[in-house]
Amino acid sequence: MTDLIPPQSPDTWLSAAFSSTTATSGGVIKRRLSDIDRIVGRDRFLGEVRERGFQAIENGDTIIVFCNHAPVKLAAPRAVALHG
Repeated sequence: MTDLIPPQSPDTWLSAAFSSTTATSGGVIKRRLSDIDRIVGRDRFLGEVRERGFQAIENGDTIIVFCNHAPVKLAAPRAVALHG
């Protein structure tokens, strides 16, 4: 039989994410959208991000949360082809 990680409550999962050393030191955390949707729900997770004054970006199945109050900007956005 395969060993499975016991399920966490949504509150425990959120607490672990936002009380990590990385988060509390103003760093960046990333989580899979599929985990967020399955464990706590996207609305609740993003509400927690906003409540803390943080910002998040989404790419593919990943949400990246900037756990500080600094502005977020794309340093190397994709080039846009101009059609003439």
